[in-house]
Amino acid sequence: MTTIKQITDHLELLAPLKYAQDFDNVGMLVGDSTNKATGVLITLDCLESVVDEAIEKGCNLIISFHPIIFSGLKKLTATDYVSRAVIKAIKNDISIYATHTALDMAYGGVSYRMAEALQLQQVTTLMPESNLIKKLSVHVPIPDESAVQEALFNAGAGALGNYTECSFTTSGTGSFKGNDHSNPAIGIAGMRETVDEKLVEVTYLPHLESSVLKAMKESHPYEEISYHVTTLENSYKRIGMGAIGKLEKPIAVQDFLKMIKQIFKTGVVRHSLSRKQEIQNIALLGGSGAFAIPAAIKAGADALITADLKYHDFFKGEKILLCDVGHYESEQFTKNLLQEYLSEKFSNFAILCAQTQTNPVNYI
Repeated sequence: MTTIKQITDHLELLAPLKYAQDFDNVGMLVGDSTNKATGVLITLDCLESVVDEAIEKGCNLIISFHPIIFSGLKKLTATDYVSRAVIKAIKNDISIYATHTALDMAYGGVSYRMAEALQLQQVTTLMPESNLIKKLSVHVPIPDESAVQEALFNAGAGALGNYTECSFTTSGTGSFKGNDHSNPAIGIAGMRETVDEKLVEVTYLPHLESSVLKAMKESHPYEEISYHVTTLENSYKRIGMGAIGKLEKPIAVQDFLKMIKQIFKTGVVRHSLSRKQEIQNIALLGGSGAFAIPAAIKAGADALITADLKYHDFFKGEKILLCDVGHYESEQFTKNLLQEYLSEKFSNFAILCAQTQTNPVNYI
């Protein structure tokens, strides 16, 4: 039996909730995660009509990119679109889970899927997070070094980009003296002991902290463990907002605009005037991305594709071609991303992309 929690736990390997923005509301919003999963329906927005589709298709888990509950609900009276969707989901025992900015921040997430649609090369994160990586330093008696190190690796510590099991050790001498209530693994209580030790250092990401520290404590022989955790200033290119990559060949501005209009299936591309004659290096940020303009310029992008640009934002496009393709349109590939990811792991029931149209914006 596959539970809803097993599905969402696997999803959080791709998009850990730890990295969602503070303003956001992600994770399980409605329902009981211990229920058996009968099917998954993936959508950008969880409207009442999407819940109807889930009922029709026998899906009791809706994975929505945008959270249907964003700010606090003071009442559920079916007088607005949020309440109607939530009430219907509860009545039909359907769980609703949202990923939103957790998936925005993920390596291979929303902006990366935009880059894939454009067939960009050499894609990297546009705005990698800093002050994120944790470093654990722990003193271990030499005979137990390998066991502790292996336990840390198994918990996910020591992973750096394309490398795993990374660590650094230095040798030294530790000393300690236990009181009458101590139970030292080495030596005798009441007597000072000196031990040849290794200082084992590993890095890890914040969402792994509880499992890393648990592994250290369970594998370490000491009653009281000497260790410390620090946060590194280094940026980490696998977690952050946006993406940047390049086309195989430069393309004229007007041809580029026509191309993205077709790829993103948008009614209109709002764009700035730019001094650029050709476009090759392209920055992307799904959803509202005006805040990424300075980073895109600094990264040497010829164009930034995003959404929800305001009037005065376009004045910043003197050095870069700013392209607003629409909020829904910039995030539309997210459904396929999630379906493909979950289908690789769970094949014993349906994982479907919602057919219900949820884009509130229309064009004429």
